[in-house]
Amino acid sequence: MLELRRNCENCNKPLSPESTEAMICTYECTFCSECVSDVLHNVCPNCSGGFEKRPIRPKNELKQNPTTSKVVLKPVDL
Repeated sequence: MLELRRNCENCNKPLSPESTEAMICTYECTFCSECVSDVLHNVCPNCSGGFEKRPIRPKNELKQNPTTSKVVLKPVDL
């Protein structure tokens, strides 16, 4: 099951389960679309992969598989 992280790993912007701004890499590193385009230039700082929009989990599935309580914050050091 895809881990739905609650925040952008770079700027800590909240990313709700229905957010259309959430972007993930193949390892589920999670960033907001602004950081992906303006700071990271579509390259994950953790794995060097690219990003895709995170799928939106249907509300009825969120009850059984909610967002993770884990907060990942690793601001990028440019």
